[in-house]
Amino acid sequence: MTMLEKIQASLETLSKSERKVAQAILAVPGEAIHASIATLAKQADVSEPTVNRFCHRMQTKGFPDFKLQLAQSLANGTPYVSRDIDENDSVEVYSGKIFESALAGLDRARSTLDAANVNRAVDLLTQAKKIAFFGLGASAAVAHDAMNKFFRFNVPVICSDDIVMQRMCCINSTEGDVMVLISHTGRTKNLVELAQLARENDVSVLAITSPNSPLAREATLALTLDVPEDTDIYMPMVSRLAQLTLIDVLATGFTLRRGAKFRDNLRRVKLALKESRLDKEDLAAVRL
Repeated sequence: MTMLEKIQASLETLSKSERKVAQAILAVPGEAIHASIATLAKQADVSEPTVNRFCHRMQTKGFPDFKLQLAQSLANGTPYVSRDIDENDSVEVYSGKIFESALAGLDRARSTLDAANVNRAVDLLTQAKKIAFFGLGASAAVAHDAMNKFFRFNVPVICSDDIVMQRMCCINSTEGDVMVLISHTGRTKNLVELAQLARENDVSVLAITSPNSPLAREATLALTLDVPEDTDIYMPMVSRLAQLTLIDVLATGFTLRRGAKFRDNLRRVKLALKESRLDKEDLAAVRL
């Protein structure tokens, strides 16, 4: 059932206050997906904790997750753009929908992320002799962002979106190397084959992907992001943001794990890059 159908079917089993929340949503579901929890509570004449209880009763992880699932049930959206967008939406409406979807999706990814697995991933990365970041399509941009961050660290890092180069890297890698494979669907055949090839060479494979995907099953360790986005039909949006945020988490964990001496090295890197930028004082002089 869609979220709207689930709400309608549960009306008879809800408490009096929870039913008021359900009725407020059913009356104007299009407005509910953009409302804050305080606004919805006021419209339903209930407390904010009641709205939260209602969201959990609908088997969601909280208000942001509930709004995300509600938005997905309102319409199939415009293919090849975004699931939440209707072709008749104004600039204000589709802008609001995209930001709301991004916030809700990131909150869902945060709440479902396994902290123990993140800790294990940081262990793998900090102990790696070499790190490779690989992705294809939209995930290739995430892999390049990861390389830009980890390239500042004192460990060899490579990145490529060429499948031939990726396969050669797998063959030339050895035990102690870490390969990070990024794919939202986890069903990209080339990446699944890369994971298999890398593990044959005793390379640790870290996958950033969806739960229970073929790539997650082939990886040494999978960091799964539960972001309900069908990228076979719609443009990758929230899933890409979640992947980029997770890369930031891993880079931060790497920096903290390496300690104060390592952070001093990062400071020297920053100072070395300073010469490539115009000083703020120079820019002010140019404007004058």
